[in-house]
Amino acid sequence: MGKGYAEGSAVEERLAALERGDQRDEPPAVERKAVYGATEEEPEKHFLGWLGDVDPDELFASGRAWGITVLRRRVG
Repeated sequence: MGKGYAEGSAVEERLAALERGDQRDEPPAVERKAVYGATEEEPEKHFLGWLGDVDPDELFASGRAWGITVLRRRVG
């Protein structure tokens, strides 16, 4: 038996939640990939920009940033 089916299917639970009024009126959260790293001006890891707006490989190769990571973050 797969996960989520030990006490009924996930669809049945979702429908029951909707009937109880458990549904939120909020739209689902939008996520984007954010680039974080350290720079000479700010040596602590911080937000550098959104992936696509900044190129983490170019930032590292140029030496302008290091310790670069790309993480999913909510927008807005």
